[in-house]
Amino acid sequence: MAVRIRMKKMGRTHRPFFRVCAMDKRSPRDGRVIEELGTYDPMCPETDARVTLKAERIDYWLSVGAQPSDKVATLIKKYGTDGSHLEAQKEAMDRLSKRKDYTPALAPAKPAKKKEEEPKAEAAPEAEEATAEPAAEEASSEETASE
Repeated sequence: MAVRIRMKKMGRTHRPFFRVCAMDKRSPRDGRVIEELGTYDPMCPETDARVTLKAERIDYWLSVGAQPSDKVATLIKKYGTDGSHLEAQKEAMDRLSKRKDYTPALAPAKPAKKKEEEPKAEAAPEAEEATAEPAAEEASSEETASE
């Protein structure tokens, strides 16, 4: 089987996104993949932050004879194991993570719900104490009134 390292198109209309994959040469562009090796997002505002590659896996596939497509060969040359743009990529990733309009995916808010429930549990004993004190005061006032 002839293996090619090429891009598989994902995303939606006017918002392309690509996965760099090891695929059988005969399979269609968006067909079955052997292994996913990275991503390429051409819409990313930072040019050097557009590519993420699994360098070790790409080196493996190249060592067993996989042929990269022209575009993927360029990406490997720039951002692969001994890439010429690796330092620029790290700097671009740092800048991208500090941007105001960049919002990473948030984790579910389950821990926040637990924190909200704990003060309610603590507030309940205080409420019981508060209701117990007026009852004690009423009992003492009744005792003084009966005397």
